[in-house]
Amino acid sequence: MNVLKNFTPKILVVGDLMIDHYLWGSCERISPEAPVQVVDISRETTVLGGAGNVINNLNALGAKVSVSSVIGDDDNGVELREMLNEIDVDSSNLIVQKDRKTSKKSRIIAVSQQILRYDKESKSEIEEASVKKIIDSISVNISSYDAVILSDYGKGVLTDELCQDIISLANKNGVKVLVDPKGSDFSKYKGAYLLTPNKKEAILATGIDIKDDKSLKDALVKLKNEVELDISLITLSEDGIAIYDTQVKRFPTVAKEVFDVTGAGDTVIASIAFALSADKSIEETASFANLAAGIVVGKIGSATVTLNEIEEYEASLHKSTSDAHIKGFEDIEKIVNRCKINGKKVVFTNGCFDILHVGHVKYLQEAKSFGDVLIVGLNSDESVSRLKGPSRPVNIAQDRAYILAALEAVDYVVPFEEDTPHYLIKMIEPDTLVKGGDYKGKDVVGTEFATELKLVDFVNGKSTTKTIQKIQGK
Repeated sequence: MNVLKNFTPKILVVGDLMIDHYLWGSCERISPEAPVQVVDISRETTVLGGAGNVINNLNALGAKVSVSSVIGDDDNGVELREMLNEIDVDSSNLIVQKDRKTSKKSRIIAVSQQILRYDKESKSEIEEASVKKIIDSISVNISSYDAVILSDYGKGVLTDELCQDIISLANKNGVKVLVDPKGSDFSKYKGAYLLTPNKKEAILATGIDIKDDKSLKDALVKLKNEVELDISLITLSEDGIAIYDTQVKRFPTVAKEVFDVTGAGDTVIASIAFALSADKSIEETASFANLAAGIVVGKIGSATVTLNEIEEYEASLHKSTSDAHIKGFEDIEKIVNRCKINGKKVVFTNGCFDILHVGHVKYLQEAKSFGDVLIVGLNSDESVSRLKGPSRPVNIAQDRAYILAALEAVDYVVPFEEDTPHYLIKMIEPDTLVKGGDYKGKDVVGTEFATELKLVDFVNGKSTTKTIQKIQGK
């Protein structure tokens, strides 16, 4: 993940751009003019849609994005270009075609329900002159891109000729082309690096009813051979992602909760392009895309995901290494802020945790039960020596932190140098501060910064001191 955080790939998106326009309001009466609802509009919002949602996802991940498409010489075209400029997307490759309508889909929402949608758009294929202008414009800098995404929404921009010209141009310059396909005929994408059809799209394109492992493999192999792909890939919704290069590999989904699958395909292709651009293997890439999709389906509407969200999500699933759970003060402050914004309850406890035993584990499991995210403050070696004597700690802080971070109950470990975690607790301001039952009736450091204090009894007869004594034969 750290490699991805330090990488800013340049990615070109070519496809059908549109504006998603929302009219939000309330509905309390029926029109006297006709048997229809009257919606009192209170606000309007607009977001990039179609290929624009792929752009939003790439932008959220930290890529430097360029876009090439065809828009109309209309007010919607002006608005769309302004929206791209606002997020620092290079729109110099946008082509304006006279008399073409820039796509804008307007939705009327009342009481969280979509009442009506009306569209303004052109669906016919773009003119051959526009195809030539796109190729001429992107051919100048094609070698500077780490990847090209073709985002096909079937609105006429990605013609057979344009797709083949872009794929040929990119292949000659060693640039991978990734395609989110549309329709049942994938021949226009021939020679691309990979496609990202969902199960339904793959069934339509191959004519193979995907219902078991054998039919899945048959479909993957057929797509790879007929479309001449480097990698064959099919997204399987709640069953994750399947890929085929020399053999079938499946990557199960990691979504905790699914609220809305809108735009999940855009997130998948954006995250695949991002990871491949950082020279990740296809296996690492598929896992990364699964994590991204697992987050975005837990959000409402066409959403995006950041690298920080993916890192935190991966940590919450305990699919990452212990290193990913060990944080410094600056990182944990940012993580806590995001947790609180997302309504998560933060729990904090601290200790030396020198020789980990069952008493520690049960204590930490109970601490985690008080909230959503458990942060453990860990005394440094020097502070342990000051508190416990010169013979302690038995295990150095690095080892103690790594073992703690491997526990399922522990989300993050934060080492601190002071004798008490006063400053750390002040910075975190946990919802719940947890200490051992032996603190009953005593002052607990940092209580004033926490919403509540919980005392947890230790397991009788289990302690680091007694473990050491047993080892020494005392």
